[in-house]
Amino acid sequence: MITIIYRRNKCIGCNYCTEIAPQRWQMNQKDGKSNLIGSKEKKGFWTNKVPETEFEMNQKAASSCPVKVIEIRKI
Repeated sequence: MITIIYRRNKCIGCNYCTEIAPQRWQMNQKDGKSNLIGSKEKKGFWTNKVPETEFEMNQKAASSCPVKVIEIRKI
């Protein structure tokens, strides 16, 4: 399993994560920021535990983020 940690309030809506990992990310039409599909919010951090098979694509999404608001941790 891996954990994806996302600071949504710092997102600038560049759309890279949704293009790289569309199964896990989608753009919010109301505010233009990304949503981490299936995540839960706590104190400004959105988190989701997903299978390790999603590690590579989400790691690419995190490294492509210009404001570095996505973190991937293996658990």
